[in-house]
Amino acid sequence: MRVGTPADDPSDNPSDDLTSLAAALGTVFGRATWQCVEGVDRRVLVTGAAPGEWLLLAGRDQPDAVVGWLESLPATGEFVTVVDLTHDRAVVRISGALAKDVLAKESAVDLSDRPGGAPDGRALRTEVAGLATELIRTDIAGIPSYLLHCERSSGKHLFDSLLDSGAEHGIDVDGFSLPGFDSSPPGDHPVGRAPTLDGTCGS
Repeated sequence: MRVGTPADDPSDNPSDDLTSLAAALGTVFGRATWQCVEGVDRRVLVTGAAPGEWLLLAGRDQPDAVVGWLESLPATGEFVTVVDLTHDRAVVRISGALAKDVLAKESAVDLSDRPGGAPDGRALRTEVAGLATELIRTDIAGIPSYLLHCERSSGKHLFDSLLDSGAEHGIDVDGFSLPGFDSSPPGDHPVGRAPTLDGTCGS
């Protein structure tokens, strides 16, 4: 689900309104945070995808509850548009101590842990495997883990490219799970040194 503001902001102080909206969502541009939402039995991942734009990731059966949460947030004076992207997007997760090495073969983005790179909690738009992709780092029990969000029609290409790049590292395909989205703590999901790869498309 994508939350955004119009390009032509009619308010006198758009930057103030955007700051208020970021505060209401609990997430600023370039970051990703988990939010516990009343009425939603799984945590929601809120990412500052772009200036004035946020991406919310939750379980497939949760859109109405997420919209209800958004409607309950304090008014910020900013006109907001909400778009459900469930049927239009694919999500791939790559995890493990060597996940960064696999991604480095498919993207030129700085994946280091330094502030200007991609430490845990970082969200950015970049190119992975030649595709426009939103890369979100959400570590699991201290092990690097990345969510990659792209057009549904490109999901298989992204998945296959990462699988090829990870072959030398012994990459393994895991049934898609959503560590952090469900009720169990992230540490309950085993992640080792060799990277694991899983993915899903909107239904």
